[in-house]
Amino acid sequence: MTTTSSSERSVALTRTGPSRYTATNVRGTTLSIGDGSDADFTPVELLLVALAGCTAITVDPLVSRRAEPQTFDVHARADKIRDELGNRLVDILMTFDVAFPDGEAGERARALLPDAIAKAEERLCTVSRTLAIGAHAAVEINDV
Repeated sequence: MTTTSSSERSVALTRTGPSRYTATNVRGTTLSIGDGSDADFTPVELLLVALAGCTAITVDPLVSRRAEPQTFDVHARADKIRDELGNRLVDILMTFDVAFPDGEAGERARALLPDAIAKAEERLCTVSRTLAIGAHAAVEINDV
């Protein structure tokens, strides 16, 4: 395993109210997060966004080199359950709605799409690989 200072990814989360937070990335962009009682994204929705987004961002350049997609939408869904293992998601499904132009370039891109998605899921997408392999998140408490 190789890690460098450039391998670190981080966000900061700040409480803005009861069950409401603002996430800030290292580039200063913010996102509101809540418990689902308002319009803000929930953590589970953000996990689905991360999965769909990582896969799309990985697949898009692979197929777009052949032909620019006319449509490229990814939908992610899952069922949240509680069982003896605790709260978790099951039956996660990503659906790709992708349309390429007619012609030879569009056909090449269309033919490549399943393989590009498989490569993303099996090797290239950090989010899907982390979910598939599993990762332990350590916790540190600082009394400020």
